[in-house]
Formats: sequence, C-alpha cells, structure tokens
Amino acid sequence: MRYVLIAVFLITILSCQRQAPAKAKQEAGPVPVRVAPVHTRQLQRVVDSVGTLFPYDEVIVSAEIEGRVDKVEFDLGDSVKEGDVLVRISDEEQRYILAQNEAQLRQSLERLGLKSEKDKVQDIDETPEVRRARADMREAEQRYKRTRNLVDQKIGAQADLDAASTRLQAMSAAYDATKNQTRNLIQEVERFKALVDLQRKKLRDTTVRAPFNAQVKDRQVTTGQYVRANTPLFSLVKTNPLRLRLEVPERLAPWTKVGQIAEVSVEAFQERKFQGKVSRISPTVDQTKRTFIVEALVDNPVGELKAGSYARARLTTQKVDEVMVIPARAVAYVLGTNKAFVVTEGSMIEAREVKVGDRLDQQIEILEGLKDGEQVATTQLNRLDTGVKVRIQTAAEGKGASKGGDPANGAAKSPEKSSE
Repeated sequence: MRYVLIAVFLITILSCQRQAPAKAKQEAGPVPVRVAPVHTRQLQRVVDSVGTLFPYDEVIVSAEIEGRVDKVEFDLGDSVKEGDVLVRISDEEQRYILAQNEAQLRQSLERLGLKSEKDKVQDIDETPEVRRARADMREAEQRYKRTRNLVDQKIGAQADLDAASTRLQAMSAAYDATKNQTRNLIQEVERFKALVDLQRKKLRDTTVRAPFNAQVKDRQVTTGQYVRANTPLFSLVKTNPLRLRLEVPERLAPWTKVGQIAEVSVEAFQERKFQGKVSRISPTVDQTKRTFIVEALVDNPVGELKAGSYARARLTTQKVDEVMVIPARAVAYVLGTNKAFVVTEGSMIEAREVKVGDRLDQQIEILEGLKDGEQVATTQLNRLDTGVKVRIQTAAEGKGASKGGDPANGAAKSPEKSSE
C-alpha cells in the first residue's frame, strides 16, 4: 500500500508541473505575431548539382621514332598552337637512310626509262629492256626466214637453218623473260617508292608538332635525352571550352534538353558566375544513384577555370510546377523535424510538421503539412506551440517590431530540405 501512495504522489506532482507552463502561457496573454498566407505559385524547376570540370581534349604526345633530342621548345603552362614545334629529334641518321632509298628508286626508274617518281609505265613493250629483247627476237626471226628460203632453193645448208631456228627460239624466250623481269621491276619501283615515302615520314617525325591549340600540362623530356618510339614527350590539354559533367535525377530526364543554360560557380571565384550550355546527355541511368550524366560546355577564353576543379551548377530545366510556398522564416527546425505554426480562426496556434522542398530566395516550397489559404506565423516561433493564444500584429506594429528587433524569432533554426 505504501508503494501505491508514493506512485500516486509522484503522478500528481508531474501533472502539476505539466499544467504550470500552460497556465503561465494563458496568464501571459496572447503572443503578438506576424503572419503570412500559404499560397501557390508557378516554379520552373532547376537542378543544383556538383560536378567536375574536364578538359575539352587531352592528349599525350609521344615520339614516333628513336633518336637524341636536340631541342625542347615549350614547358609547363605554355600555350601552343596547332602545328607549333614541341620537340626536335636528331635527323642525321634518317637523312642518310632517305638518300640511300632515293638512290635505289632512281636506279630502278632509269631501267624503266622513267624520269620522275611520279611517272608510270603506260606500255610495258615500250620500256628499254623489252624493246631491245623484242628487236633481238625480230632480227632472229628475219634471219630464220632468209635461211629457210635458201634451204628451200637448195642453196643454203640445213645446219644454217637449224642454227637460225635455235636462235629464234632463244630470242623469243629471252623476250618473254625480259617482259617478266620488267613487270617485277615495276613492282620493285613501287616498293622503293613506299620505302622513300616511309622514310620521308620518319624524317618529318623528327619534328614533333602540337596536334591542336592547347596548354602544356606536363613536360616529360629534356634536351639530350635519347628517346624511343612511343616515349611520352608532352601532355597537352585543351581548356577552352571546359567540359562540366553533372549528375541529374532521372525524374527530370523529360525536361533536360541539349542547349539548356547552366549557371556555374567555383570556389576560386565565389563572386562570379560562369555560363555553360548542355552539349551532351547520357543515354543511360546509373542504377545505384538513379541519376544520369549531363555534360555542359563552359567557355574559358582566358584560362581562369582549371580542369579537375569541382564546380556547382544550377541547370534550369523546362519543367514548370504549381507549388505551395510560405516565407522561409515561417519554418522552424525543431528536434529533427520542420515545423510551421498555423493560426486558426480562433487565433490559436496549431503546430504542424511539414515536408519542405526547394528554397526559393526568401520563400520555401511546402510539399506536405499545409493547405492553400492558411495563415502561418512568421515571428516569435520559439514561443509558439499547439494551443498557444496569439494576436496578429498590424502593419504598423510589424514595422515597430522590426526596428526593435525580434530576438525570439532569431533563435529559431533554419529549416532543412527533405530528401526524397
């Protein structure tokens, strides 16, 4: 029985303590507050995202032949134009090989009776060696005919006819062989031409040039170094424009189009905004993040922006929604929840948990918890709770209160955006 009496005593004390603040609030009188209506407005959706700036193009320029480096023309951070000489490699050995190949080509051209490497054989029978072989065959044929006439007239000897016949056969075979050799020589000329062209390319490769307008990201070669084919020499990046890759929620895919404008900001230039334009959209969605990649091109004419930097972008989409908004100061973040305080018809407060969306300058989007047309308190939030009596301030009173400050309202925490 004694324990029962003690429990009743404790419950009575706690009940009195809970009723004390309510009585205090009622005895203190109505709390003066300013109010704002819950209303709807049209909102053009935007995507706020953090992305990374990438070079428009990046390439590692490598040596295509081996040799000793004679000269390096540029260094880290330098700007280069398309065709500028980056590195010069010793070309002495390549010039000697080219001279040897050109001599072999000229020798073969002369055997074909050609003056220039651009000339071609139009008729194989008109080449010098084939003409000589054909002339020998005709001379043997005429001698054979004359000898046969003499033998037919019983004037010439049969031995002479046999010798003439054998010579004719030999000259005919020599003619056919010469034509085949000439065909092979024509193919050899083509091979020598290919060798000469290849060697001329190797000679040109001793001068390494920039493939496009860019900046030097890294220099990996020094004068006097011996390089081999595929040895990296320079890393070049094209930084105007830059590529900004952003992740956009999949639900906004129908309203994200090529050509949309993205407002870009970086930490290095907090006071400035850079403009980009959507150039590419990924055809797939990341299944883990439920987002897709959007690439925007950001103009960088003087190279202020650095590739590899993080950037914040605000992408204006074509999606327009009818949303419900209230002043941002009318929402208080209390014990892990966002609350708004609705003023009912009896000038009583009804505290409601609300779900917030995007922040729009001085207003905030309300997804759940309020209705269009209701009024919410915008001041004295830390003194309000369900059942508290309030008095709505007039415009004149509001101005006076704003001059004197509103320390009670200043104590309220900023609302947190809900995650969907």
